[in-house]
Amino acid sequence: MTPKIVVVGSLNMDLVTRTPRIPVPGETIIGHEFFTAPGGKGANQAVAAARMGAQVSMIGRVGRDDFGNALRTTLAADGVDCTYVFEDADAATGIASILVDDAGQNSIVVAPGANARLTPDDVDRAEEVIARADVLLLQLEVPLETVIRAAEVARRHDVTVVLNPAPARPDLDVLLPLVDILIPNESEAALLTGLSLEAVAVQSAIEALRKVGVEVVILTMGAQGALLAQPEGLQHIPAFSVKPVDTTAAGDAFVGGFAVALAEKQPLAEAVRWGNATGGLATMRLGAQPSLPERQAVLDLIAQGGKSS
Repeated sequence: MTPKIVVVGSLNMDLVTRTPRIPVPGETIIGHEFFTAPGGKGANQAVAAARMGAQVSMIGRVGRDDFGNALRTTLAADGVDCTYVFEDADAATGIASILVDDAGQNSIVVAPGANARLTPDDVDRAEEVIARADVLLLQLEVPLETVIRAAEVARRHDVTVVLNPAPARPDLDVLLPLVDILIPNESEAALLTGLSLEAVAVQSAIEALRKVGVEVVILTMGAQGALLAQPEGLQHIPAFSVKPVDTTAAGDAFVGGFAVALAEKQPLAEAVRWGNATGGLATMRLGAQPSLPERQAVLDLIAQGGKSS
């Protein structure tokens, strides 16, 4: 049966500039190239899951402008249901200004626009589609009260709630007990717990997150893979060997790939491997959504033992 995934989150148009390095404050440098690409953490995760074979519905807001039209068109082209992507006449579509250096690292500034106007009422209008889902994916690029409402609705219908707490914020006391699986990266886990994530503190940080009521925590660590913490213990899942070009949306690709495996009832450790493979492949191409891999590429990388060039 095709897994059903609902994403409540952001849609942005990414404005990307390739640059030799990230400039320091007050510095002007000459870049390589500029292009636009569809993005936003919510939309990225929706497309990642759709390309992995899931039936995906997106809940979000865009402006009544060319960027908004383009974002809905690209989502629909990947088979994502946009019934609940609402058009806002009073706000521009969100954008992200992204610098990508020659090592593939990035620096990002987001102007939320219509994303900041997604409301709990919008979620209530989409309750029927959430109720039918296997997994609800959440992030923090839309208002917190809206994210909380989505988690409450999912809980009411026994839908698994997965939160990628990005951008991280410390005031999640109401939200975290509604979350089944939390997927932070190292900096996000540090902000959520107030703990340093040097090697000696990693397990303490994960345990601090689990104590607030989240049963499963998956700490993503880029090229070092991921740590899976569940009641049975802590397990390191290695990353796959790839040659990164652009790390933009790698974390979103991880979440999308993981969510599909989870919805397909894969064991948690195997679902994390799917996430690692999806995220790794996403670093090999420029852009957010243009970099997100198809399902067969992910399965091939896993079958090859994790080497790609």
